[in-house]
Amino acid sequence: MVYLSITNLLLMLALGGTLGFLGGMFGIGGGIIAIPFLALVLGMEQALAQGTALAMMVPILLLGWWRYSRHHRLPLRLGLQIGVLAALTTLLVAQLATSLHPELLRRIFAGFLLLLALRLLSQGVLQTNSSVKARCSARLMPLVGVLGGACMGLLGVGGGLVATPVFTSIFAQRQTVAQSLSLALVTPCSVVALITYGNAGHVQWSVGLPMAAGGLLTVSAGVALAHRLPERTIKMAFGAMVLVTALWLLRKA
Repeated sequence: MVYLSITNLLLMLALGGTLGFLGGMFGIGGGIIAIPFLALVLGMEQALAQGTALAMMVPILLLGWWRYSRHHRLPLRLGLQIGVLAALTTLLVAQLATSLHPELLRRIFAGFLLLLALRLLSQGVLQTNSSVKARCSARLMPLVGVLGGACMGLLGVGGGLVATPVFTSIFAQRQTVAQSLSLALVTPCSVVALITYGNAGHVQWSVGLPMAAGGLLTVSAGVALAHRLPERTIKMAFGAMVLVTALWLLRKA
């Protein structure tokens, strides 16, 4: 285990606080920013960056899930179905991810973020009617867990990034409700992924845990802000943040 100096410890706490706030506001764990930072600034290999980011994300996601559930109580059966399918898929895909070449994994991660950002921003610009009709039966919502779980297992993030737009555009859920559903998906996935990456030696706990501590101090403020902002503002800010992160990662790679 690598121990941090006081300066680096404070930096990790501050970074975790920023990511915790953004994670609470957007209903994600902050990994889409943490992973590029760890990989490009701290020089970690992609798998190590993803595993270390998971160490930060798990406590933040647990708190964020609890905070969102107070505003949007989900049916227990639906939450369990989504969570179990997502966790099983994560377990299978994470085994594959830990064996991939770091550069290939990084390019997959960057390409995923870029495509997702372009889709989110195009939807936000073109959508003029706030009322969206459901295009699929609500009985199919648990299947979103398979898609989200695959992203979590392969990339260490992405479950909420994929699930939230699916819940809003296909199942006509409000943005904050969709983020609550996404947290029900991502939280168990992140625990499974962290265990898998940890067993493979791809977690630097001395970095991930201080970031988690900083994030826990700010995630509640992010959740509170999410419930005061217009839904369109949240969507556009969400898409812009993903796009900037993707371009940064591709440029450095």
